[in-house]
Amino acid sequence: MNYTSFATALANPVAARSQMGFSLGCHIIIACFGVGFPTLVLFAEWRAHKTGDPVYLVLAKRWAKILGLLFAIGAVSGTVVSFEMGSLWAGLMSHYGQVIGLPFAMEGFAFFIEAIFLGIYLYGWDKLSPKVHMLAGLPIAISGIAGTFFVVSANAWMNAPRGFSVIHGRIVGIDPWAAMFNPATGPEAAHMLLAAYMVTGFGIAGFYAVAMLRGNRDRYTRLGLLIPLTLAVIITPIQIGVGDWAAESVGVLQPTKLAAIEGLSNTTKGAPEQLFGYYSDGQLHDAVKIPYGLSLLAKHNVNATIQGLNAVPANDRPSNPLVTVAHLSFDAMVSIGFFFFAIGLWLAWSWKRRKEIPKTKLFLAAVSVSGLAAVVAMECGWITTEVGRQPWIVYNVMRVDAAANPEHGIQYGFYALVLAYVVLATVLVLVLRYLAGLPLELEAAKKYMKRHQA
Repeated sequence: MNYTSFATALANPVAARSQMGFSLGCHIIIACFGVGFPTLVLFAEWRAHKTGDPVYLVLAKRWAKILGLLFAIGAVSGTVVSFEMGSLWAGLMSHYGQVIGLPFAMEGFAFFIEAIFLGIYLYGWDKLSPKVHMLAGLPIAISGIAGTFFVVSANAWMNAPRGFSVIHGRIVGIDPWAAMFNPATGPEAAHMLLAAYMVTGFGIAGFYAVAMLRGNRDRYTRLGLLIPLTLAVIITPIQIGVGDWAAESVGVLQPTKLAAIEGLSNTTKGAPEQLFGYYSDGQLHDAVKIPYGLSLLAKHNVNATIQGLNAVPANDRPSNPLVTVAHLSFDAMVSIGFFFFAIGLWLAWSWKRRKEIPKTKLFLAAVSVSGLAAVVAMECGWITTEVGRQPWIVYNVMRVDAAANPEHGIQYGFYALVLAYVVLATVLVLVLRYLAGLPLELEAAKKYMKRHQA
């Protein structure tokens, strides 16, 4: 290998990871709304017909338009990601594509089902009865959940590879169902699906919280905040429990990743929980330590032994900077989760006392930043998952440098990708601003309700 090809071989894994990380980091935000938004739209429509309140119908129709826009943007960004699997990770797909191809194929079916019924739903308001129209919306919500499950199951397989054997360097004994339903699929899929609902709920509530801070306190704005916020805060404590399940699963399936997340150098009995700090020279510095906390959380036993990073060779674990990244990302995700829990307690306390949303500027300010905070928490969760697994793309089976496409020039795709996402983001913001400026059409909603109640 000459110098040029050697340099390319070194650069390609970095280029592939940068491009894939950027595109997934952008796409996953849109994907979250694809999972959670249909449920909110259907709930608002159901409440409109249940109560006869046209404001719920105004919300449902406004949200349905945004859902259609986000689906279109998500279709573009999702297509980019699917092409990247083959173009950037030729080594991975050439060896293991036959093992993990099933969930990607099934995700394609879920996508087309979602597209078909979304079209029916968007154009069927005045052509279908309310009952049939709502039934047409159910496959949208179900397909969004199913598609996310299939994609996450493929990522879970990278963390807990199953469903194949390697004999003399050849992949044999392939069981795609065992690969898809591997031990990591349950906790990882549940954690991601709940995160999607939280990103959606806090994201939409944050928009209406800003409107309320600006003095808009009408019923439309209050319901626009209350519905998604209620969903998000109900899910938050469930997510904290599922997160504990996911961390326990990591401790069993990927003990080196758990050690990286916690910045634990040496195998320790009764290991402490270490908050914040940075990892350098084989140690976590400036961390806040809770005695026996890690053993209790990971194995529900204060005297349990937790494997440290030094239990495996240095080239089989994340480097010092990556340990810091994984550790701080995990801490940020957990901290934001408890911030959401506090918002939920505040809302519940106010609702129990006065049957209304807290009117203080501090509460509305907290909700207004919760949408961005939810995105940050979700991204930090993925950073923890992916960085903590390094240097493996398939845990203990294939390294990242062996999976990347070895051909020249893949680094240039990153610049094209950034440009494409700048265009998509600009279009999204402009259209959202246009939709936000449209009149609420309350009188049209009243006529629709009277027509279908007659």
